[in-house]
Amino acid sequence: MSDLKPVRGTHDILPEEHRRHRHVGDTARDIAALYGYEEMSTPIFESTDVFRRTLGETSDVVTKEMYSFEDKKGRSLALRPEGTAGVARAFIFALRSEPLPLKLFYQGPMFRYERMQKGRQRQFHQFGIELLGVADPQGDIEIITLGAHILDALGIADKVTLQLNTLGDAESRQAYRGILVDYLEGFRGELSKDSLDRLERNPLRILDSKDQGDKAIVADAPKLSDHLNAESEDFFVAVKGGLDAAGVSYEINPTLVRGLDYYCHTAFEFVTDTLGAQGAVLAGGRYDGLIEAMGGPSTPGTGWAAGIERLALMIAAPPPPVPAIAIIPVGDDAEAEAQAQAARLRHAGFTVDLGFSGNLKKRLDRANRANAAAAVILGPDELAKGAATVRDMETGEQTEVPLSSLQDHLARYR
Repeated sequence: MSDLKPVRGTHDILPEEHRRHRHVGDTARDIAALYGYEEMSTPIFESTDVFRRTLGETSDVVTKEMYSFEDKKGRSLALRPEGTAGVARAFIFALRSEPLPLKLFYQGPMFRYERMQKGRQRQFHQFGIELLGVADPQGDIEIITLGAHILDALGIADKVTLQLNTLGDAESRQAYRGILVDYLEGFRGELSKDSLDRLERNPLRILDSKDQGDKAIVADAPKLSDHLNAESEDFFVAVKGGLDAAGVSYEINPTLVRGLDYYCHTAFEFVTDTLGAQGAVLAGGRYDGLIEAMGGPSTPGTGWAAGIERLALMIAAPPPPVPAIAIIPVGDDAEAEAQAQAARLRHAGFTVDLGFSGNLKKRLDRANRANAAAAVILGPDELAKGAATVRDMETGEQTEVPLSSLQDHLARYR
C-alpha cells in the first residue's frame, strides 16, 4: 500500500484546504477583472525548449528542478515550472495579431523538484498576471497596485512588505556587470561554489545569494542604483511616484535581482515572515526582452506570480459551506417524491442533501452531523396530505408545510 501514497512533494487537497485555495483564486480573479484582465490557460507540459530559452540553460530551475521527460516519439517535454514562459509562447503563436496591450491572468499547477518547506510543494499552484505591450512605467505601477489590492482583499496586507528594486535598462546593467565582477573577483576565494559559477555567467544573481558568507561580501558591493543611466533613473522615479500616488508602500531592496538578460527595470516581491523564514508570496518584474528572445516580435512585458498555497496559509478561514436542506423519505413510496423535491429545490438554488439509506432516526442523525439547517420529512401521512414535515435542526421545532409552498418556507434557510 505504501507505493500508492502520494508522491513525495505532492499531497491531496482536501475540502477544507480547497476552500482556502478557492477563496484565494476567486478573490484574485475578481480583483483582476476590475483592472480589465482576462483569464487564459496554457498546457501543463510544454516543449522543454520553452523553459530552456526563457529560464536559461544554466539556471537552477532548468538544471536541478525541472521535471523533464521524453514522450513516445522521443521529444523532450517538461512539466511547467512557471507560467510566464507559456504565456509568452502563446502570444507568439496565437495572440500576436491581437491589439495591444494584452491583459492576461492564469491559475494552475506548476512543478519543481526543490526542497520542500511550509507552503511549498513540488506540485504547487500559482495565480499570475501578465501585461504585454506596455513599455511605460505605468504598466509596472498597475500590476504592483493590482497585487497589493489582492493582498488587501485577502486581509493580509499587514502581513507582507513590498520590496522594490530597479535593474535598469540593458546599457545600465552591462556597465554595472563589469563593476560588480571587478569587485567580486577580490573575494574569489571566499565565494560559495554556486556564486563562483555565477561569477562567470550570471554575476547579478550573486546579489541574491542565500549563503551567509556571500551575503557579507555582497553587503559592501557597489549598488546598481548608483550606476543607472538617466533613462533608467527616470523610469524608476516614475514607478515609485506612481506607487506613492496609489498609496502602495514599499521598501527599496538593492539586492533584489533577476538574473537573465531579458529582465529590466522594475523587480519586486511581496515578502512575509509569518510562514517561518522570510519568503516571497507574490513576485515579479519587467521582462521586455523575453518574447524577442523566444523568436517573437519585440514586445514589452511585465507581470507577477503568487503562490496560492502560501497565501492560503495566511488568510483567515473562509466561510463554511452553506448549510444543506436534508430531505428524508420515510418508506419506499416516498423515495420518488424525495427525488422530485430535491431536484426542484436544487434548481431553485438550495443546497440539498438526500440521504441514500437508513431509517428516520439514522437519517436525522446524519443531517445533524452534516450541520443541516433543516430536515424535510416525507412519510405516508405527509404524502397523503400533499405536505412535508419541516424540522428546524437548531431548535427541533417541526412544522407541516404544503409541498406547493415548501420553497417559500425554506427560504429562511438559504
